[in-house]
Amino acid sequence: MLKMNQLAFAMVVVPVLIAALAAQTIGQPEEFNAIAIQNNNLGSGSDRMIMRVTRWSSETERARLVAALQKGSDALLEALRDLKSVGTIRTPDSLGYDLRYAHQEPGEDGGRRIVIATDRPISFWEARNQPRSIDYPFTVIQMEIDKNREGKGTLSIATKVMPRGNVIVLENFATSPVMLTKIEARPIRN
Repeated sequence: MLKMNQLAFAMVVVPVLIAALAAQTIGQPEEFNAIAIQNNNLGSGSDRMIMRVTRWSSETERARLVAALQKGSDALLEALRDLKSVGTIRTPDSLGYDLRYAHQEPGEDGGRRIVIATDRPISFWEARNQPRSIDYPFTVIQMEIDKNREGKGTLSIATKVMPRGNVIVLENFATSPVMLTKIEARPIRN
């Protein structure tokens, strides 16, 4: 059974989103290491996740995604796929896949709120057979990082992004997102 998750992130409320367009998302490249804990219909367990943001999305890219979202989730997916990579996500023993959007804004007490999004890799089998999971093409990562560069968050792997009035609803194929704990943020040194 699907569970609707209304998640508050940088693009949740359109007025907040429009106001945030004026804010810069400039930052240094960073790597985020986290323990990912999964307990849903797809199974349970934990693993380490490594998310590398090699560049932060520009305000122009952000505006393109906002405009596409107003046209629906298919338009958003197409616009997201057209963006250049902003980094990668992987586990220690896997190849990474590209991230397409990374945005950060100031949080409370000197921390930051970070949203990362990408299109989900679709296997040949999934593309050919078109199971129900094909309707969940997004991966959305939300993190709260404190001033000590530590934090927590969620990873929604197979997700629909649907505009509902002035709210964005994430519907996960699984019943709940993967919990990210013990996140450590480190600058990437060239």
